[in-house]
Amino acid sequence: MAHQCLSRPAEQVAILDLSSAATTEITYGELELMTDRLARGLLGRVQPGDRVGVLLSQSPWCAAAHLAIWKIGAISVPLFKLFKRDALASRIGDAGAGYVLTDGEGADMLGDLAQPLIVSELGADGPAVDFADTGREDPAVLIYTSGTTGKPKGALHGHRVLTGHLPGVSISHNHLRAGDCLWTPADWAWIGGLFDVLMPGLALGIPVVAARLDKFTPEACADLIARGGVRNVFFPPTALRMLKAADMTIPGLRSVASGGEPLGAEMLAWGQGAFGLTINEFYGQTECNMVVSSCAEEFPARPGCIGKPVPGHEVAVIDATGNPTDAEGDVAIRRGSASMLLEYWNNPQATAEKFRGDWLITGDRGMWEGDYLRFVGREDDVITSAGYRIGPAEIEDCLLTHPAVATVGVVGKPDPLRTEIVKAYVVLKPGSETSEQELQDWVKDRLAHYSYPREVAFVQDLPLTVTGKVIRKELKRRASEEICHGR
Repeated sequence: MAHQCLSRPAEQVAILDLSSAATTEITYGELELMTDRLARGLLGRVQPGDRVGVLLSQSPWCAAAHLAIWKIGAISVPLFKLFKRDALASRIGDAGAGYVLTDGEGADMLGDLAQPLIVSELGADGPAVDFADTGREDPAVLIYTSGTTGKPKGALHGHRVLTGHLPGVSISHNHLRAGDCLWTPADWAWIGGLFDVLMPGLALGIPVVAARLDKFTPEACADLIARGGVRNVFFPPTALRMLKAADMTIPGLRSVASGGEPLGAEMLAWGQGAFGLTINEFYGQTECNMVVSSCAEEFPARPGCIGKPVPGHEVAVIDATGNPTDAEGDVAIRRGSASMLLEYWNNPQATAEKFRGDWLITGDRGMWEGDYLRFVGREDDVITSAGYRIGPAEIEDCLLTHPAVATVGVVGKPDPLRTEIVKAYVVLKPGSETSEQELQDWVKDRLAHYSYPREVAFVQDLPLTVTGKVIRKELKRRASEEICHGR
């Protein structure tokens, strides 16, 4: 995998470093020298198959750290700078990572959890390091899930994972080409930053912008895109909502891709005005990513659908017996997909439960509309109310179009009459006002009559994962507790 990312002319620009006021161009030749320097520093400390943490923000050193670990045949473990000690301890401990490549800030965060190796001080000049004899099925990277549905699990991927991402990444950006330049506000500690942007960009020869935004703001985002000459952005849905709330328009982009949560018709329409283009949705998860994508250059977007299967991946909707169905069912991916995990780290039971015969079960519900895949919702998020099955994402998208709403989470609340009712937890924009009745009418006027929120709670914030996804499981727990307390 490291070879794929370094196999470009030495003078070609690989990374544009915007971490300071000045822009620094890092060529493939310079990136290879950085990689070899770290690899030399690891040799003698780390053996093939050992796990090595990477605790670095978006930076050329972060890219070099992963590449160095893969080059010597070890396994990289991406770690997030916004993790607190318990989150770091659980991942480092579970992975058995004795060393972590990091900087001074990261070393302070680690404490005694692992031996920090400061990237700017590690290694010395010397001959090029030979690539370890690794194959496509050999372990390369251990990425922990964000924990939306329980304790984070370590998804162990082989060196083929990059190959599996390349078609979907290119398609989601209307086919990457010369003159493009990639960036995402998503941290490179997550599969969305590391394998939806950084490594595919390096492998395909598309410059990647590295920039640490201590706090994402629409203004900082627009400034960074202008300074870096960014042409192609992967925006998580949370970032899009923040841009929409600020009425931000960003010209000059050739493509905008989004994944992690589905967008609806209103958000797609807003994107057309804000960017002058159609946002391409894509679908996947840490365990098997970039398997479905939209591509406005090839086919029109269909609101509520997340696109069509990406070449190289067989995607199906299957029933409880494991047979494909035209009705609503479990979204599944056939074994053999190049971006599919090898296994959950040290968790054979979870690995076995992830599969149904030859199919990896994503945990999402969907159905086909022709060759488009419609996303219904996470299996445990779909609301059953008076016999209707209701996906929360469509209601959230509708409520987000209300001028007073900043963000929202929708869940099912247990109800003795209807099984569940739709409940919305709403965060308002600063200085804005609205009422429960107004928001209920807003949904009634735009969606099916049975899907409006029968209860609306106005809250200061929502429980979010570190990747910005609403933790609906926490909201469902809160809704259930309200019944116990007579609310």
